[in-house]
Amino acid sequence: MRRLPPMNALRVFEAAARNESFAKAAEELFITASAVSHQIKSLEHYLGLSLFLRNKRKVELTEAGAQYLRSVRGALDEIEAATYRLTSNPERDVVTISVAPNFLIRWLMPRMNRFQALFPDVELQISASSGLIDFNKQNTDMAVYYGYGDWPDIEVHFLRNVLLVPVCSPSLLEGRHALNKPADLRHHTLIHVSKRVHEWPEWLQLAGVDYRGFSHGLQLSSSQLATGAAQEGLGVALADSTLTSREIKEGKLIRPFDIKLDTHKSFYLVYQKQRPLSYGMKVFKDWMIEEMQDGLTRV
Repeated sequence: MRRLPPMNALRVFEAAARNESFAKAAEELFITASAVSHQIKSLEHYLGLSLFLRNKRKVELTEAGAQYLRSVRGALDEIEAATYRLTSNPERDVVTISVAPNFLIRWLMPRMNRFQALFPDVELQISASSGLIDFNKQNTDMAVYYGYGDWPDIEVHFLRNVLLVPVCSPSLLEGRHALNKPADLRHHTLIHVSKRVHEWPEWLQLAGVDYRGFSHGLQLSSSQLATGAAQEGLGVALADSTLTSREIKEGKLIRPFDIKLDTHKSFYLVYQKQRPLSYGMKVFKDWMIEEMQDGLTRV
């Protein structure tokens, strides 16, 4: 017979070690903190050694506990993956994905038919969200993040850098104050994303235009709204050159100037660290990376 500790105690140990807190582990597992403490003590008694150093504000792993955690986590990941493979529909692989609204509408949705044609046996369940995902608590397999790629405890795969260019309605190329040179922007409304109001001054500096004296401005809460406002002729927005490629190709938006502002941020595909990938997750990851690299302007 195998000499194995109680499985429930191992689950509690992994949760407590990951959260560095018995109370947070109890909340995650829907049990009491005293039950967590009891399970840990039971496991330590079984092993004959201490796994945690108990402090007032948090608990810390002992050297033996840290070593044990690596093996326990790997074993639980394997059990989880094996259970998923056994219980999932072998005829259809479901992948749940969280994507920022602007990226979803302007990049992913127009390309979904190509993915479905290549992988009809994979079903994508997509939700729009601009926040970070707690993969330990939410039923989400993968997500697309925008930032510097420095998020802890997740696997991160680079997709592409984000470069911003001015976009507007074609009507702004006509009339008394037509956009012929960057200085002509003084006569038009600059559309800002409220959390990124620094972008227009940086772009104008790059274009050699003094930002002082620009009195017209419109602030909106998201890139999606800013780009939509530009399409309606309400002003000029800064938008990612790839996310607006479809509207530009269809003539709904134009890029009056091809000066690109490097945000030093990028899009990344992320998922839980050390998680074994299902077939659907793997093909979606590979497809997305290839689509980003080889089809930046193709829709």
